[in-house]
Amino acid sequence: MSKSKIKLVSSWTRPGGGTVAHINLTNLLNDNGYDCTFYGPHDWHLDKCKAEKLDKCLLGPDDILISHFIQVPAEVKVKKHILYCHEKDLFPLKQGSLAQYDFIVFVSNSQKEWHGVDHPSVVIPPCVNKVDWKNPDNSVAGVVGSIDKNKQTHESIKRALNDGYEKVLLFGELNDTPYYNKTVAKLVRSGKAVLMGHEDEREALYGQVSEVYHSSLSETYGLVEAECRLSGIPFNGTSNGQEILDNEEILERWKKVLDL
Repeated sequence: MSKSKIKLVSSWTRPGGGTVAHINLTNLLNDNGYDCTFYGPHDWHLDKCKAEKLDKCLLGPDDILISHFIQVPAEVKVKKHILYCHEKDLFPLKQGSLAQYDFIVFVSNSQKEWHGVDHPSVVIPPCVNKVDWKNPDNSVAGVVGSIDKNKQTHESIKRALNDGYEKVLLFGELNDTPYYNKTVAKLVRSGKAVLMGHEDEREALYGQVSEVYHSSLSETYGLVEAECRLSGIPFNGTSNGQEILDNEEILERWKKVLDL
């Protein structure tokens, strides 16, 4: 077993698919005897895995660093530095130097092809938890994910209503106020769509809806789709066709990358 400490560092630890992926990875590594701590600037992740605030992260030469959506100073010396990339144009790899990274981990083949960089890399999809779902058999659809232009929340609402659903529940944080005011607010005011906020408990979330709609312009992996597929929840939306791996395979791929 490696004596190195694994430190996963991100500039974003509010609710979202990326943060959930980091929490699940941290728990997977610790559950299998590898010391991993997830560091970030927000509080949401702190009670969900072995975690600390970002300012508590001190890096040493024996540490293995996994960084996400953050620029670590090139002079920082660690045993190994892995870039864990969940983004496309929000973190374009061709626009910066990759010299400090020993390896890049992408979450899907399509994302890796989009970046198109010549650097050692591997595709490891995130852990996906199966939801214990019972169809409520109601006239309620759900839209799961942040409310923003890329997710096209308004399109999902309209498609669900056109398919005959009487109400659409919106589960996710409002990250784009101008977009919301322009396209979604009127649907909420009409009573056809309801802001539910973020819901940590997936059974409580999915248990309220008979079908999930998704209209994202671009997804690197698509955690909501994967949860639905794995759990038998009807999913109406775009797909990038990425496979769902079990936790054993995900762990084995990470062990190779981290030399554990």
